Amino acid sequence: MKVGVPSEIKAQEFRVGLTPLSVQELTNHGHDVLVENNAGYAAGFENADYEKAGAKIATTAADVFNDSDMIVKVKEPQSEEVNMLRENQILFTYLHLSAAPELTRSLIDSKSTCIAYETVTDENKRLPLLAPMSAVAGRMSVQAGAHCLEKPQGGRGLLIGGAPGVNPGNVLILGGGVVGENAAEIATGMKAKVHIIDKSEARLEELRVKFGDRIIPLVSDHINLKDYVVETDLLIGGVLIPGANAPKLISREMITDMKRGSVIVDVAIDQGGCVETSKPTTHANPTYVINDVVHYCVANMPGGVPMTSTIALNSATLPFVLKLAQSGYRDALSSDANFLAGLNICQGNVTYKAVAEDLGYNFVDPSIAIN
Repeated sequence: MKVGVPSEIKAQEFRVGLTPLSVQELTNHGHDVLVENNAGYAAGFENADYEKAGAKIATTAADVFNDSDMIVKVKEPQSEEVNMLRENQILFTYLHLSAAPELTRSLIDSKSTCIAYETVTDENKRLPLLAPMSAVAGRMSVQAGAHCLEKPQGGRGLLIGGAPGVNPGNVLILGGGVVGENAAEIATGMKAKVHIIDKSEARLEELRVKFGDRIIPLVSDHINLKDYVVETDLLIGGVLIPGANAPKLISREMITDMKRGSVIVDVAIDQGGCVETSKPTTHANPTYVINDVVHYCVANMPGGVPMTSTIALNSATLPFVLKLAQSGYRDALSSDANFLAGLNICQGNVTYKAVAEDLGYNFVDPSIAIN
């Protein structure tokens, strides 16, 4: 198969779909790989690294799209990239379609086959291709939030870990999944006072065993969320419903009662955000202020550390890329129900139920769509 890797063109996105090591694995299996000129440069990979691995360097993105059977990216395609997709071409990347109605419509019209990293599952119904970036984003969320709490950034002027004779800041983490666990790793390491809210008592017990008395676990159904929001200095939004819009857990009214200069980092912004006042931002302009509360809503947080993120992502995605290249999408997906769960759009059909329900499309069972 001919596999194409274009440069990412979303604002402030520096990751790349394949590392040179991943390219080497594909070429070792007899596949052709075409990498756009300097696609990996910002992540620390030179054209020469890709050429040494057996790839050919393409001058433009159009060359990559025109000459490839499968496009491997990181972020959802931008409008000019969608226009280059063709019928039956495979697109393998993060999509987050429930929060992107215009993109969804365009991908339907392209009649390409779109497989989303974020909805591929494993035997335990976890999300193995989302997990690496969720871990990075979770860790970055506290790092970014702590910076935003500094006065020059519009924050309260609070050191999250406190100081001798000064109490640490209060960190409230919504969701005890991969984002929440990794946020807690950094927040507890910075000596903050950390609350984690989740609906699953079993999951909270796992976190309690891991972190001990360094966290305060809270079952969402047993508390009044507003009571904790008003006391927090840094709120991390890490809730997830696979493939669907994130629930709006924090209302605009709650924001008005938060401390002046407190900070919200909404990691769920790719799926629409879990805070009513959230809107996507970029690394170039990451924050805005509503009711004296700093909002950090960067939609591609891991793109800020592209070397770490690209390597971590490829460690998870490469086996799936290889399977698609070796077998084609029909055989690769039909033989693996967990991989089939990644199919979101196929030949003009919406094949992921949450996307269809959120955006008002007819749902076509993916096992039917690929036949």
